[in-house]
Amino acid sequence: MVDFLAENNLCGQAILRIVSRGNAIIAELLRLSDFIPAVFRLKDKSDQQKYGDIICDFSYFKGPEYYESKLEAKPDLQDLDEEFRENNIEILSRFYLAFESVHKYIVDLIRYLDDLNEGVYIQQTLETVLLNEDGKQLLCEALYLYGVMLLVIDQKIEGEVRERMLVSYYRYSAARSSADSNLDDICKLLRSTGYSSHAGAKRPPNYPESYFQRVPISPTFISMVIGRLRSDDIYNQVSAYPLPEHRSTALATQAAMLYVCLYFTPSILHTQQAKMREIVDKYFPDNWVISIYMGITVNLVEAWEPYKAAKTALNYTLDPANIKEQACRYAASVESLRPQVQQLLKEGFLREEIVLDNIPKLLNCLRDCNVAIRWLMLHTAESAYDPNNKRLRQIKDQAINDSKYNPKILFQLLLDTAQFEFILKEMFKQMLVEKQLKWESYKKEGSERMTELAEVFSGVKPLTRVEKNENLQAWFREISKQIESLNYEDSTAAGRKTVQLIQALVEVQEFHQLESNLQVCQFLADTRKFLHQMIRTINIKEEVLITMQIVGDLSYAWQLIDSFTSIMQESIRASPSMVTKLRATFLKLASALDLPLMRINQANSPDLLSVSQFYSGELVAYVRKVLQIIPESMFTSLAKIIKLQIHDIMEVPTRLDKDKLKEYAQLGARYEVAKLTHAISIFTEGILMMKTTLVGIIKVDPKQLLEDGIRKELVKRVAYSLHKGLIFNPKAKIQDWQSIHQSTHIPIPKYPPVDESATFIGRLCREILRITDPKATSYIDQLNTWYDMRTHQEVTNNRLFTEIQDTLGTFGLNGLDRLLCFMIVKELQNFLTVLQKTILKDKAIVDIFKALLNAVNPVKGIVATASKVYTSAIAKTQKIWPAYLESIMKVGQMQILRLQIANELNYSCKFDSKHLAAALENLNKSLLADIEAHYQDPSLPYPKEDNTLLYEITAYLEAAGIHDPLNKIYITTKRLPYFPIVNFLFLIAQLPKLQYSKNQGMTCRRAADPVDWVPLVLGLLTLLKQFHSRYTEQFLALIGQFIRSIMEQCTSQKIPDMPSDVVGALMLLEDYVRYTKLPRKVRS
Repeated sequence: MVDFLAENNLCGQAILRIVSRGNAIIAELLRLSDFIPAVFRLKDKSDQQKYGDIICDFSYFKGPEYYESKLEAKPDLQDLDEEFRENNIEILSRFYLAFESVHKYIVDLIRYLDDLNEGVYIQQTLETVLLNEDGKQLLCEALYLYGVMLLVIDQKIEGEVRERMLVSYYRYSAARSSADSNLDDICKLLRSTGYSSHAGAKRPPNYPESYFQRVPISPTFISMVIGRLRSDDIYNQVSAYPLPEHRSTALATQAAMLYVCLYFTPSILHTQQAKMREIVDKYFPDNWVISIYMGITVNLVEAWEPYKAAKTALNYTLDPANIKEQACRYAASVESLRPQVQQLLKEGFLREEIVLDNIPKLLNCLRDCNVAIRWLMLHTAESAYDPNNKRLRQIKDQAINDSKYNPKILFQLLLDTAQFEFILKEMFKQMLVEKQLKWESYKKEGSERMTELAEVFSGVKPLTRVEKNENLQAWFREISKQIESLNYEDSTAAGRKTVQLIQALVEVQEFHQLESNLQVCQFLADTRKFLHQMIRTINIKEEVLITMQIVGDLSYAWQLIDSFTSIMQESIRASPSMVTKLRATFLKLASALDLPLMRINQANSPDLLSVSQFYSGELVAYVRKVLQIIPESMFTSLAKIIKLQIHDIMEVPTRLDKDKLKEYAQLGARYEVAKLTHAISIFTEGILMMKTTLVGIIKVDPKQLLEDGIRKELVKRVAYSLHKGLIFNPKAKIQDWQSIHQSTHIPIPKYPPVDESATFIGRLCREILRITDPKATSYIDQLNTWYDMRTHQEVTNNRLFTEIQDTLGTFGLNGLDRLLCFMIVKELQNFLTVLQKTILKDKAIVDIFKALLNAVNPVKGIVATASKVYTSAIAKTQKIWPAYLESIMKVGQMQILRLQIANELNYSCKFDSKHLAAALENLNKSLLADIEAHYQDPSLPYPKEDNTLLYEITAYLEAAGIHDPLNKIYITTKRLPYFPIVNFLFLIAQLPKLQYSKNQGMTCRRAADPVDWVPLVLGLLTLLKQFHSRYTEQFLALIGQFIRSIMEQCTSQKIPDMPSDVVGALMLLEDYVRYTKLPRKVRS
């Protein structure tokens, strides 16, 4: 018969693919559960107020028109909704695909069962598949994995959150219009169950059986699966655990499967007492806390509370006398096993001959250790007991007290067992590799010894006092041939024959009185020894490794191990060499990966890599977490050293009086520094003792671990210092997983915000903006200094940026520059939104612009009655300018800061890295020359769209300050009507508030009505730069016309002095040319 899992067996391959996909789906759900956007939980009041109207649960489906009309009525909500969509559509799509795959999984399983019943697979029915060992395992796993998926979803992604995510996905994606979308079915399957994983939360009625029955599955299939799980040892695990008291551990995987599958037929749990009693007697006679999948633990006392038959059956296990018996048994077991394992781990004890002679004893010791660790870890775990349940508390207290549970002793036993297991496995692997070579070598030695003895009895070989004996000569030659004929491939026959040969050699020595000749005796003894070695070697079987793998399973502790982290770290702090023992424990934990990966591997699924990476990554993250204590301890010691050097140890002067030598020696403090320095070197040595290890599929390099750990601790401490230090007292969102700057290994810590800024850079930036506010200060360009408008005292100057550079470095200053850049973008976007939605939508205001435009046409001419025309237009539009002025000056202020930062960065780059500065400048010039040449002659080369050269060089240029913030395009814009005339009118409305001074240039006339000239000019310049250059030309033409018209009027009225507004307009043209570096002819 064809093997059920053979590639040409369609029936076997179909169910194998389904089960493989099931394991991959669970891994994806567990992976995604760490990336649920916090906003979908709507926990904070601020989130509820902000997003309450755009994030809905399934109540949305009752009246989608109502919700959508509410959004359409408020433009602000529409903008927020669009921003929310852009930020979250990627992660929502990922979640939806995971949810969809759960529904597709059960649909495919039902279809497979239908195909079996309809005879699609020739000669295969549900009954025949269940008779096959692999088929039985796969069908049971298929139903069990579906149950696990549903439980994982409910435990990791709360019902309300699921509903909100599904509704958001429905609203934002094309699924609503797709004809083949099964969104309705997914929503029915994954709607909220009312379950909450928070401690003390009440369990919903009929949970989880009503949840499991949302998609109907064949009751015959469920019944047959449960029947197999109840009666058979489907994984043949009992052979690895021969002792009857280990049976519940041997069947633990099957017990977990049965626990999940029983929810598909809750009638067994409720009413069928005989079946439940049978199940409990077989699977749960001595345990009530089980691990169902990758360390997800369940306490049966709580889980089976609502079910009468299950609860009654379990009461026998939960009898205080039984709990005491089990707990005392494991307490005694731990007491006897600890010294036993420590003895085995002594240097040089586990030698090859001892291992080969004592395989059963060593395996029994391993079994006892692992069974005891499993029972104690599961039944004393805090997470397995609800602290609000009195009965659970009593059971837990009894288990802890009667088992004399001590987490440190249990952890020590786990460490020793893992180390013992690791050494034994490595020895066996090595022996298996060398098995045939050694066997052949022993055979050759034995055969040669017999040939030599045959020669001795021939009388030819001169061996003292050995008479010629042709019978013995022939006999020894025959024995030599018999040894030579032993066949390695037929190990059973070879073993039997070897035993007979040993017996024959013993008998020949006795019957032929060969004891008198010591040399012959020695030859015979050596040959017997070689034959014994051959028997030992032939008994090295892979089954021993498989048994060790089964017995050493630690998948139940995938999550529980975290409760031992503090003990691990304390041990490392006390003895850094402990890391080598921990390595074995981490490798033991890595064996848990076999459970989800086995079927994926068998199916040759492409999911193998991603699932392996997920679980390996989780484990490596845990290894990093445990070993982080080493960098933490190093930095704590460093902090003490710094404190001693700064506060305690006095600086020794160049000249020192002899009588003060003792006072300056400070031997105590210096000894303390030396001790701490030595401790740091011991810590680093500890982590480097751990060899490069393959954890799952990820190679863990101890040097890299140490470096990452030091960087992580450094980032944490620097970020904390800046977070605490940069707090001031004045009166588009990126997710962590999307950020190129955030790292899982060396994360930038997040602190609760103390103001509207997310980080210290934001706070620093806002503080600089506050102290240089153009409404309170005046910026004098020639001095690069800000002065207070009222007191005329200096507020700050360009030295501020040198100080920031010294404190935060180039990266800090560059980060500040980038933040200002984004703030300019936001300010310009908000400004244009206001301009389009308020000013240009106001008919009265637009009519004024039209009238003014008619009055000034043609622009090359002169406006008649200029003062009257301009003054009238300014008076009618007075109310719109304050907000306009504020935005323009904010942009201008930020541009001044960007210019100062660029100047500081460029100065320090030329000073500290002159070669880099020169290389960047030359590369920039040559690139610009090439681009200009391309536009003049398109046949010349130009960087293609997929070429990142321009993008990458920009980052370098900005970091080196080789760029002009005033020439930058911050936003993309569309054509706007009346834009030049609006800006012109705005400018001449501000000119009366300013006055010209020969020493200071343009300054504010009255502090009560503040306008700062440089931010005003730079703000206008930046705004115009975002639009087509035609708008700038029209704007400058209008100013030129304004100057000519007013001067014409002054001449005709014989006014000798130039009006201040004209001076202001001329100064604007002058400064505009200066800042934009345009030729002076532009003014004329």
